[in-house]
Amino acid sequence: MKKLYYEDQYIKKFTANIVELKEIDNKFHIVLNKTAFFPGGGGQFCDLGKIDGKGVLEVYEKDKKIYHVLNDKPSENTVECIIDWDRREDGMHQHFAQHVLSGCFYTKYKANTTGFHLGKDFSTVDIKGYLEEEQIREIENYANEIIRENIPLTILTPNKDELKDIWVRRDLPDTDEDIRVVRIGDLDTNACCGVHPKSTGELRLIKIKRWEKNRQSTRIEFLAGKRAIDDVLRRDVYLTKICRHLKSKEEEALNVIRGLEEKIEEGNKIRKKLENKVSNYEIKEILKNSKNYKGILVADKVYEDEDIKYINRMASKIVEEDNRIVLIGVKYKDKSNLVFASSKNLSKISMNDLIKEALEVVNGKGGGSINLAQGSCTNFKNLEKVIQDAIDTIEEII
Repeated sequence: MKKLYYEDQYIKKFTANIVELKEIDNKFHIVLNKTAFFPGGGGQFCDLGKIDGKGVLEVYEKDKKIYHVLNDKPSENTVECIIDWDRREDGMHQHFAQHVLSGCFYTKYKANTTGFHLGKDFSTVDIKGYLEEEQIREIENYANEIIRENIPLTILTPNKDELKDIWVRRDLPDTDEDIRVVRIGDLDTNACCGVHPKSTGELRLIKIKRWEKNRQSTRIEFLAGKRAIDDVLRRDVYLTKICRHLKSKEEEALNVIRGLEEKIEEGNKIRKKLENKVSNYEIKEILKNSKNYKGILVADKVYEDEDIKYINRMASKIVEEDNRIVLIGVKYKDKSNLVFASSKNLSKISMNDLIKEALEVVNGKGGGSINLAQGSCTNFKNLEKVIQDAIDTIEEII
């Protein structure tokens, strides 16, 4: 079988004859006398496309034969084949970019590659050891300089004796079959069965997105080719909008954002001080109107459109002292909330049980602990009555 993808990796259409066809699980696995469909390998995914106008579901190699899997049986023995070029080109770019990055990391830091994954949205390469941001940024610049130099790719198929005289970055596979060796100028030489562009210039751009420690290596997430170009263009749109909104130049945007963060932080401090003063007045008012049941103060109040976090903080402050229970409701446009809290020394009355009983009447949801519980409902028509019923229950228990 002729492997056209090794003879010319840019073939998009070709005609071939079916030499074998078998049906497995209602799918047709066909072998052609020649094919440009790459079956996958070296971390690179297989080609897809069409054969006889029918979609190719999968391509794989077994027993030195390349099988093309279709849902429908071809109508002719001689078939026209079309490669999904966008998929092929993307696969070549991401795979070849890994070669370039691996070569750059090894050349600069003698750090070899320990893993590679070609993903749908981004790809990753694992480099042995822990790398700092400065080193990674240096490699990104170096890799794109390699692209700018448009270094031709050389494919070697040496015999075993010739292999002994060829330096390769990683150990050769243990196989009796011919080994394809990929050479990128003086940058890198490595065994690989994948399909690659003719030169580094075709990659156009390599963009490193992020990195993290992964076992004893650094995992580098990257984009190449059209993926990288599309990402840069998309990010440029957002950056332009951000700078217009901030009324700043690109290089000034970060300092403007930091300045805004400082103002927000300062504003939050002032807000907390004011909130604390206001809540103290609120608490005095609530406690002033509370009722005493056998030494236990029971306070209640209903608010409208109040921040529930503020209500929670205020309720917690009220019950810091012993023998206090507070029941607070908050009405909003589309729902209402309840906060029931009690002092830690009060365990006879469970706020969790109390709020669940109140919510059950109005089909609400909520719960909590003995001393603190919260709930909400969309149809609290009379929040005051719900709270009063809870007070009646407390009075009965006390």
